Amino acid sequence: MKKVFLASIALLVGSSLQAQILKPVKWSYAAKKTSPTEAVVYLKATLDPGWHVYSQHVKEGGPVATSFKFTPGSYALLGPTQEPTPITKLEKVFGMEVSYFEKQVIFQQKLKLTGKTPLTVKGTLEYMVCDDKQCLPPEEVSFTVPVK
Repeated sequence: MKKVFLASIALLVGSSLQAQILKPVKWSYAAKKTSPTEAVVYLKATLDPGWHVYSQHVKEGGPVATSFKFTPGSYALLGPTQEPTPITKLEKVFGMEVSYFEKQVIFQQKLKLTGKTPLTVKGTLEYMVCDDKQCLPPEEVSFTVPVK
């Protein structure tokens, strides 16, 4: 009986710790060939209500900007990663205007294909997410996107 009670306590403590881990951003990835020699990679963030992720263009002293690093492969990047027009507002926490996205945002990277398809585009992205009460530490995520 004592073992059952202790096991129950351990399960309750473990599940309450798990419930406190916040993951307000879900990333998804896709790619589309736009011609025989070019493609676009789509990196989509879907955010829980009330949370926002920052633009790639944040001034020094502000939050961590979203950034992308692409692993070299049989492709070349065509220009910088594109983003839609962000919301720009004064954030008291940082004491400055910052640009961010709510609900969802799709970043796009154009590629020049230099090898045969199908190929796989790999890399990492770093982002920071906040709501009106807190900011979570910056997180780095690896991604893999097939281009067919």
